[in-house]
Amino acid sequence: MQSMRLIVSLAIGVLWQGSLQAQIKLPAVMADAEKQTKVMLQAVPAAKEGKADLVSPRTIENGKLKLVASRDWTSGFFPGVLWFLYQYTGKQEWLKEAKAYTANIEREKTNGGTHDMGFKVYCSFGSGYRITKDAAYREVIIQSAKTLSTRFNPTIGCIRSWDHHKEVWGFPVIIDNMMNLELLFEATKLTGDSSFYKIAVAHANTTMKNHFRPDYSSYHVVDYDTATGAVVKKNTHQGYSHESAWSRGQAWALYGYTMCYRYTKNPVYLQQAEHIAAFILNHPRLPKDLVPYYDFDAPEIPNAPRDASAAAVIASGLYELSGYSKNAKLYNKTADKIVTNLTASYRSPIGENFGFILLHSTGSKPSNSEVDVPLNYADYYYLEALLRGRKK
Repeated sequence: MQSMRLIVSLAIGVLWQGSLQAQIKLPAVMADAEKQTKVMLQAVPAAKEGKADLVSPRTIENGKLKLVASRDWTSGFFPGVLWFLYQYTGKQEWLKEAKAYTANIEREKTNGGTHDMGFKVYCSFGSGYRITKDAAYREVIIQSAKTLSTRFNPTIGCIRSWDHHKEVWGFPVIIDNMMNLELLFEATKLTGDSSFYKIAVAHANTTMKNHFRPDYSSYHVVDYDTATGAVVKKNTHQGYSHESAWSRGQAWALYGYTMCYRYTKNPVYLQQAEHIAAFILNHPRLPKDLVPYYDFDAPEIPNAPRDASAAAVIASGLYELSGYSKNAKLYNKTADKIVTNLTASYRSPIGENFGFILLHSTGSKPSNSEVDVPLNYADYYYLEALLRGRKK
C-alpha cells in the first residue's frame, strides 16, 4: 500500500502545474472538510467513554478515536479547525461548535506546567479572537501569555519546554517552542506591555544561535545549564538520530521564524526563514510530491513513513513567507504543489477515519507512537494553508 501511494504521489508531483486555484476547487475541498468534521463531531461522544476531562480528538489509536484532555499539547487544534470552517463558510453551526470546543480549553490559561500555551490557547482562543474580536477571548490570551512568561529563564534567554525527563535534560528547549511565541507577540499588541515581546525575541535569538547547524537544519532538543546558560547537549526526541533532520522540526522552524518576522520586521528572521526553506526545498531526500518522510535522514527511505503534518506546516509557512520575500514566486508555487498533492493523495475518504481530514502523518517514529495515522494538527495546518493559499 505504501509503495502504491508513493507511485501515485510521485506521478502527481510530476504532472502538477499551475496555481492552487487552477488545481483545487476550494469550495468542494472545504465542503468535504465540513462533511468530515460532522462525522467527527458525531463520533466524539462515544469516544469520551464517560471521561468528562477528554475534550478534543487527537488521532486514531488501536482503531478507535483518541480524545485528549485540555492539558494535552494538541487540545487546541480541533477548536481551530472549527474556527477555520466558520471563517470560510460563515455558518452559525460552525461558530456554535467552535465556541463550545474552545471553551473547553480555557482552564489552560493558568497551567504553568507546560510551554505549549500557544498550541493550546492560541490555536483555539487566538483563532476565535482573530475572527470575532470577542473581549473574553482577549483576556484568555493575555492571561495565557502571562502564564507562559513564567517559564522564561533570563540567564538562558529561553522559555523552558518540558518538565518531564528531568533525568535526561536540565533545561530542555525544543524547536517546536518557536510556535508558542505568537501568543507572546499578540499579547504585546493587545496590551502594549513589551515584556511579552522581549521574551519572544530573546527566545527566538537564543534558538537561532544554538539550534541550527551550518546548513540551517535544526536540532530538536537543546539542553541548557540553568546556572550559566551554556549549552549542555543537543539531541532529538522524535527524529531518527541526534544529528538527523526531523522533518516536522524543520517545519516548525520555517513557520516560527516567518511568524517572528511578521511581528518584528527584523530582517535577520526573514533571512533565517529563507535559509530554512532552502534547506527543506533543496534537500535531495525530499520526495517529488514534497510531502517529507518523518526524518530527512531516516535510513529506510524511500520506505520510511511520511509526515503529512510536516508538509501542511511547511505549506502554510511558505504562503506567509511569500508575502515578505523576494522569492515569493518560488514559495507560492511550492506551497501550491504541497497543498495540491495533500488534497489529491493524503485525504481520508469521506465518512471514514472518524472524520479526520488528512491521513499519513507521523507523531514519534522512535517511540513507535502515532505512525502513519491522522493527526489533528495536520488537519489544522492543512486548512490554514488552504485559506492562506486562496488569498494569493
